[in-house]
Amino acid sequence: MNFSKVPPPAPSPLPVPPLLALAVRPLPLLPLQTVLTVVLLRICREHPRIFDRLGEHARKRFGIKPTDLPFGFLLEPAPSHPRLSVVRNLPDDVDARISSPLAGLFGLVEGYLDGDALLFSRDLVVEGDVEAVLALRNAIDDAQLDPMAEIASIFGPLAEPLKRTLQIARTVASASNRSHKGI
Repeated sequence: MNFSKVPPPAPSPLPVPPLLALAVRPLPLLPLQTVLTVVLLRICREHPRIFDRLGEHARKRFGIKPTDLPFGFLLEPAPSHPRLSVVRNLPDDVDARISSPLAGLFGLVEGYLDGDALLFSRDLVVEGDVEAVLALRNAIDDAQLDPMAEIASIFGPLAEPLKRTLQIARTVASASNRSHKGI
């Protein structure tokens, strides 16, 4: 095997700075819950076939834990009443648990990070019903979701400036990540 042709490992997603994570710990979850509910309903309206792709897994409960934040998300994509709850701790009875730094989770949804590479680098941990997680991943990939655009869109006339600001933040984080890893 020619090791000079082996590509370097994918960079790990940068974690949320610890001071920022500490600063958001005491904040109430309701405002974030409200924004995410509006975003989820918009996604369901704009991408109704997302549930078709989930198939039998549409009634599963997914615990999503950003490893660098003091809260997580409970996704219940039931077609009749989808819910995305913000929780301090994930319940024990989820069908599948997905853990990664927040940047890794966004990178997976946006499609610019490879889930397999994150799994092998241990930046992504999947527990429970792996088949359901793969169905969720395929449903999101097929819908070609842009979470930043979806979030920004609910802010009306401020949507475009917010999207540009989020894009700049993503670019800075990506550049910082590359320099942090020596790439």
